[in-house]
Amino acid sequence: MAKAETVRKRAPLKTRRPPVGASPGTLIADPSARRSELRLTLMSPEKFETIENASIDDLNTHCDRWPVIWLDCTGLANIPLIEEIGRIFSLHPLALEDVVNTGQRPKVDFFEDHAFVVVRMIDDVTAHRYEQIAVFFGKNFVITFQEREGDPFNPVRKRIESSMPNRLRSRGADYLAYALIDAIVDSYFPPIEAAGEQVDSIEDQMLNMPHKHQMRQLHELRRDANVLKGVLWPMRDALATMIRNDVPYVKAETKIFLNDTLDHSLRLIELVETQRDMLTGLIEMHLSLSQARTNDVISYLTIVSVIFMPLTFLVGVWGMNFDPDSSPWNMPELKSQYGYPASLLFMALVAVGLVAFFKWKKWL
Repeated sequence: MAKAETVRKRAPLKTRRPPVGASPGTLIADPSARRSELRLTLMSPEKFETIENASIDDLNTHCDRWPVIWLDCTGLANIPLIEEIGRIFSLHPLALEDVVNTGQRPKVDFFEDHAFVVVRMIDDVTAHRYEQIAVFFGKNFVITFQEREGDPFNPVRKRIESSMPNRLRSRGADYLAYALIDAIVDSYFPPIEAAGEQVDSIEDQMLNMPHKHQMRQLHELRRDANVLKGVLWPMRDALATMIRNDVPYVKAETKIFLNDTLDHSLRLIELVETQRDMLTGLIEMHLSLSQARTNDVISYLTIVSVIFMPLTFLVGVWGMNFDPDSSPWNMPELKSQYGYPASLLFMALVAVGLVAFFKWKKWL
């Protein structure tokens, strides 16, 4: 028995919203949200300090003593904690509402003293699960909100912890926000490139022998490409908006680096668009190859049927129950001494002649 194909399950991209008629800025936690944990990173050009499992007291104690602080909140279940963070840094309540209502479209909003950026990252490549990352940054702070553990920020953390002088500790909060957003954008390259290699592999397999399961793989890959397109295009627009807007807490030199991230997003969009075009072509080619294979089978069966049609006719004629003794016209060859081998030889010659004719016409 053939093994049943496994259907890959996907995490739906859902947006949780407050009840209809609720006051703007109402924060309602998702029942499945993870427990909130804080990680506080304090930076100056000469040194840094990291506080794991930080508290609001740690935040109040250290936030005014360091040039730049980065508060990373993992898990969105603790609404009072999120509201307190918003109070301390004067974050806009509508932006905090978008933080807990995950599934937002990538965007950027500018307020008087801080910016709010929503981006999406691939949380689980195999399950194609996306996670919302909300980034607030102002003159001397960066705050990130994540739905769950796991992010592409480890290279940024290592650069902060480096003993050598580096731009992350000396260029301000806007540059740190750029580095975090750039890490999220660059995290799309490995899965997209892996998908491209899978598309090439399926194409090679199809050219050798098309199979039914390849059509399922092609449709899944095209659906993934459509989801990526829906994420990358608004992310590109958000980056372009950050570059165009003139706000005091985003320096001109940081915009140069943001322009490089914008180039990366455009390259990702080009890769996804190329893959979508290839997948559409491969789906059409798979249908054509399957149809051609079906036509070949029908052609062979038709040729076999045509070969056996005269043989069946001859067998039917010679199989009729006539008595040759009653009349010389009643198939006298039925009593021929070599009638049986002669009839077989004649039928064999007919079959060979038909095959030779089909070869000559290049139908075989």
